[in-house]
Amino acid sequence: MRRIFAVAIVTLAGASVLVGLYVVGSSGAEPVTAATTFPSTTTSAAPATTTVPSTTTTTTTPFARFVDPRTVGTPWGTTEGVLQFRGNPSRTWYGPSQLPDNPQRLWRFPDSGMCGSSSVGGETTNWCGTGWTGQPAIWIRPDGITEVVFGAYDKAVHFVNASTGERTRPDFQVGDLIKGSVTIDPDGYPLLYFGSRDNKLRVVALDREEPIELWAIDAADHPGVWNNDWDGNPSIVEDIMFEGGENGILFATKLNRRYDANRMVQVDPEILVKVEGWSDELFRSVGDRNASIESSVAILNGRLYFTNSGGRVVGLDITNIEAGEAPIVFDFWAGDDIDASPVLDADGMLYLAIELERRLPRSAEVGQIIKLDPFATDDPLVWSVAVPALNSQSDGGAWATPALGDGVLYVATHTGEVLAIDAETGEVSWRDDIGFHAWSSPLVVDGHLLLAVNCEAGGGLRAYSLADPRQPSEVWEMNHGGGCIESTPTVWDGTIFVGSRDGYFYAFGDR
Repeated sequence: MRRIFAVAIVTLAGASVLVGLYVVGSSGAEPVTAATTFPSTTTSAAPATTTVPSTTTTTTTPFARFVDPRTVGTPWGTTEGVLQFRGNPSRTWYGPSQLPDNPQRLWRFPDSGMCGSSSVGGETTNWCGTGWTGQPAIWIRPDGITEVVFGAYDKAVHFVNASTGERTRPDFQVGDLIKGSVTIDPDGYPLLYFGSRDNKLRVVALDREEPIELWAIDAADHPGVWNNDWDGNPSIVEDIMFEGGENGILFATKLNRRYDANRMVQVDPEILVKVEGWSDELFRSVGDRNASIESSVAILNGRLYFTNSGGRVVGLDITNIEAGEAPIVFDFWAGDDIDASPVLDADGMLYLAIELERRLPRSAEVGQIIKLDPFATDDPLVWSVAVPALNSQSDGGAWATPALGDGVLYVATHTGEVLAIDAETGEVSWRDDIGFHAWSSPLVVDGHLLLAVNCEAGGGLRAYSLADPRQPSEVWEMNHGGGCIESTPTVWDGTIFVGSRDGYFYAFGDR
């Protein structure tokens, strides 16, 4: 492994800096100087009219606002379930349940495949099943039913009984593909949040006879760059929904959740802050105008981090966001597309998986799997691991979001490996072949590592024992045979729930 150490001056938006990098290889340290300007970000705000009280606890130490560090690796909110992509706002909780010992198909949904056509740039393509990232949400409803909720390429959100695979309520149809993961309200409100390729980010009520849209924001009403899809997974923290769009804008929206006189849930959303993640300087650096936000935000201890397809990593101070304030406190350019979501540990360190498509010099300097210290004044890059392309015709890096467990970072790469990396030192202690095009994000559950494998050979799932976290050992592999699994699984009550590109959604468990 090549270690890369950086010396960088990280400033607020609009400041030009010189980043000095030292690449450590077999011949020692050689200075590589890159003139790098961190692109400016424009923040616009609408004044808030209400204030959410600080979160309190019965312990002697009050919990910090906007995601306390003690919540890293734990479930989020009062609603029981796995409610959002990677389980919580720091993207570090993967479910409480044990894995099956000998997984078999328990059920498949629906009777006929979930497919839909969608057009981009005048070209129409047929899409089937669920895709990147597409992690299903699971919750225990007030009536006791365990319900699985997911969006799919048939342009609908589906609601399924986890035990039987039968519909629990009518599908919620939208105007185009649903690519990202849905979010169930963490605070007990019967609300669902998700985005679609039809330009809209929606809030849907689940306490009626059928799902009802209460509110939607249309990205076309907020002109940005690239396109108007919503791929990221909304995170709900203290009555505020945080989500970025492929138009390149990060939105913080006060929901104002409440119940009306008939005890029906209602919302009255107002946009508190919009942050544009691009600049002409970024476009010049990357050579195109793709600065879309396809990853999900990560939040911890009053800071929010988002990334974009131009390779920019932005940290915002959101402690006074209800007053329309979200100043930039961290800004780093990684050199290439970052679609995988950021991951935060309890110390606030930032872990990122980066794609390798543009092949800019900056990518060689920074690497594709990195740890950043966003509090450092001169050296945010702690360590780096390179993930080169297999050949000149393919891409390198990673699309999957890393999993953090017991001091080890587990990463599935696009080139077809899973890596175990010491989170402190960056040392790669173990690797294994999982097949090219590994976009599904790995999970750490029940002392095991679970991930999708063999995407181009019918698709499947594999589990490793983490008795030695730095040297996982395979315990089983299940050949799905139906198609590539790009979506991220969710594990609940000994069952694995995941969608596939073959058009179907599956439950796998012990019979």
